[in-house]
Amino acid sequence: MGEDLEVQEGGAMAARDYHDPPPAPLLDMEELRKWSLYRAVIAEFVATLLFLYVSILTVIGYKAQTDAAAGGGDCGGVGILGIAWAFGGMIFVLVYCTAGISGGHINPAVTVGLFLARKVSLVRTVLYIVAQCLGAICGCGLVKAFQRSNENNYTVLLTTIISNNIRYGGGANELADGYNKGTGLGAEIIGTFVLVYTVFSATDPKRNARDSHIPVLAPLPIGFAVFMVHLATIPITGTGINPARSFGAAVIYNKDKAWDDQWIFWVGPMIGAAAAALYHQFVLRAAAIKALGSFRSSA
Repeated sequence: MGEDLEVQEGGAMAARDYHDPPPAPLLDMEELRKWSLYRAVIAEFVATLLFLYVSILTVIGYKAQTDAAAGGGDCGGVGILGIAWAFGGMIFVLVYCTAGISGGHINPAVTVGLFLARKVSLVRTVLYIVAQCLGAICGCGLVKAFQRSNENNYTVLLTTIISNNIRYGGGANELADGYNKGTGLGAEIIGTFVLVYTVFSATDPKRNARDSHIPVLAPLPIGFAVFMVHLATIPITGTGINPARSFGAAVIYNKDKAWDDQWIFWVGPMIGAAAAALYHQFVLRAAAIKALGSFRSSA
């Protein structure tokens, strides 16, 4: 299954030296005996911790520098563009560092999307999601520990309040004033679709076999996708597209509004990830047609 044909001169069809990798087993208990699985789980935990620590701390630094009460101004700090770069840049760095160990998911939505495409087993999926959520909690916990001397500022900075003089609040994702839950859910679905679609395209084994430079460049478009989605959805939801990131901040912040909106940042990304997996596998890669062709040829 999955052997590609390409047209050569004279109209002849030649088989390309490429085969789709076999799907991952749904439930592979043998994986639990392998150190490589636990090494990958540790890598996901550490990567998510570092991701939340740097990105949330960037938001806090920006808000502190633009706090008029503390002598800051509107032009101080990195700005919204810098915040988006912090999220996208950290994903680029961490995917580059961990791709060869765990695949560099750092996001339960990405893990679920790859699971639906049969790229990872159910065992690995569950362990990855647990590690990512724990890493996110620890990362946000470190930020709060470093800001303990200024508790009031931390509380303000982890609340998403959109008003005339507050353009963005990082940390705990909440639906912004003026938007209904359907709009927030749609923003999370589309944003996660963009991210997971980019992940599938950047790690497509067919492209990797054809173009040797693709695996090296894969972290760049993934990080850039995170950057672009943040620019688009920061005013609506503060940009989730990563359930672990939203969950970790909500646990540390622990306010009613963050928990009331928490379902948006789980349901939206999971729907977006599933849609991206189905689109890439069954439309772009035509998995259903290939499977039907293999069935007919064997009949």
